[in-house]
Amino acid sequence: MEHDINHLGQRVGFVCPGWKPPASPSREPMEGRFCRLEPLDPRRHAASLHGANAEDVEGRMWTYLPYGPFESRDDYVAWAEEVSRRSDPLFYAIIDRGTDRAVGVASYLRIDPPSGSIEVGHLGYSPLLQRRPGGTEAMFLMMERAFDLGYRRYEWKCDALNGPSRAAAQRLGFSFEGIFRQAAVIKGRNRDTAWFSVTDNEWPALRRAFVHWLGPATFDEQGKQRVQLSELIAAARRAVFD
Repeated sequence: MEHDINHLGQRVGFVCPGWKPPASPSREPMEGRFCRLEPLDPRRHAASLHGANAEDVEGRMWTYLPYGPFESRDDYVAWAEEVSRRSDPLFYAIIDRGTDRAVGVASYLRIDPPSGSIEVGHLGYSPLLQRRPGGTEAMFLMMERAFDLGYRRYEWKCDALNGPSRAAAQRLGFSFEGIFRQAAVIKGRNRDTAWFSVTDNEWPALRRAFVHWLGPATFDEQGKQRVQLSELIAAARRAVFD
């Protein structure tokens, strides 16, 4: 871990020359090749999202979220109306560019400009977005915006028992930092929280990996990947830490 030595011989954090707190994220859309992110608008998005979520007939996507599943469209619309009024968390609808349909949501939260820290969370990926390039691209676009604004630290947190979320974080280049035990009570159950992060010094190499993977050369005529994102991310991390 980088540090300096002060005049008393004590270890102190490295200097951050020219540091200025970044702005909070805007509500401007984010445009990608596979998806588009728009500020969550219940009138425009809620019906489509509820229909897409209904494809998850077992309700697996709600297990680790503090809300849901929703029994009716009206219940989902009421939830969307409530959260769309907030600025933290700041929710976006993820639009499939092929169908122009809202198929998932994600948010920025714990937005802390003075510390240069921001988190991504509340990921509600319907089956129409899960394991699709658009799901990965949405995470790339949100990460890119945060670092372009000047954030130093980008966080991902999840239930420590949520294996798919932990695997997704590491596939996307996040570093595992540890587990906060008994961090919360969610739906009446204990939650230990696993913490992950990406920092600004890691981002340039990770960004190149994402851009490579999201490019047209990655997928063949049948949509099969010629290279795994995890391979590109691993190479990017070696370039940073070796």
